[in-house]
Amino acid sequence: MIEVSENTSNSGDAGAYSEQRSILLQVAESTYRFVLGSIAGAAGATVVYPIDLVKTRMQNQRTGLKGKVADVMYKNSFDCFRKVITREGIFGLYRGLAPQLVGVCPEKAIKLTVNDFVRDRLTEHTGKITLQSEIFAGCCAGASQVMFTNPLEIVKIRLQTAGEVSTNNKLGAGAVIRELGLRNLYKGASACFLRDIPFSGIYFPVYAHCKLHFAGENGHNSPGSLLVSAVIAGVPAAYLVTPADVIKTRLQVSARSGQTTYSGLLDATQKIMREEGFTAFWKGGIARVFRSAPQFGFTLLTYEILQRFFYVDFSGRRPNDKQAKASIQANNESVALPLGVAKY
Repeated sequence: MIEVSENTSNSGDAGAYSEQRSILLQVAESTYRFVLGSIAGAAGATVVYPIDLVKTRMQNQRTGLKGKVADVMYKNSFDCFRKVITREGIFGLYRGLAPQLVGVCPEKAIKLTVNDFVRDRLTEHTGKITLQSEIFAGCCAGASQVMFTNPLEIVKIRLQTAGEVSTNNKLGAGAVIRELGLRNLYKGASACFLRDIPFSGIYFPVYAHCKLHFAGENGHNSPGSLLVSAVIAGVPAAYLVTPADVIKTRLQVSARSGQTTYSGLLDATQKIMREEGFTAFWKGGIARVFRSAPQFGFTLLTYEILQRFFYVDFSGRRPNDKQAKASIQANNESVALPLGVAKY
């Protein structure tokens, strides 16, 4: 472990030096978290990418009311998975992975860094943080990532659905970006905000409390308990925001001939409800859970393990295991949690 101290001498300019040092430490800590978050995000995205592709194609599939199923390519997620492999080969499951990795690194890094940063600022000196503060920190994290998430996802979705029209594998991210133009890279951003803010507001608090529940007597979490906590947190967070994800997908996809087009968030909501019914908003919900829960499971596990392996104590406040466990049970209104996702 590397410990960085903020102690200074008692000279006349000690106060100014201490303040400057504190700012430098904050920048260093944020950079440290950003780098580890990038690595963790790439690892998580790669593991579950085929599931993400299936989820996207299921959400883009139009159906009608009262069992009308014209223009349906896939019966269910498993049928979609099988047909992609049959028509496009195993690499068809990884269409759009390259731009996904380019974008997911800063996206996940920003989300994890902002959540930790806001949690730190809202955590009392005793180590306690209220549930409201946890939710707020998560929502801030979700909002902060959209500037990277939206361009990333619209390119990824266009590549993922391209195989439905042609098995030509030459279509690349550059061609999609040129076709869209800079402005249209943020098409569907309103739905992206509507999905990502509540997702993170649910995910990070549930994850933190699951960690506490599965912690050992000394307050330590094993890699297995970290993975289980992260996966459990991903289930409600992923499923409950499925309607926003469906709307976002419909807004960002390139509609095939004869398919309904949408001009915006409200227009998409109204047309989906009128033409396909309420259940259409939950299309791909199960696939989304099977994608998001393990993705964040592997992402958070990697993030935690990297922080432990390359631990740097920027504040000099790291509690020992017994102190951490004791502070957890302080009272019922405020729960003492790590000063971030994986501070110790």
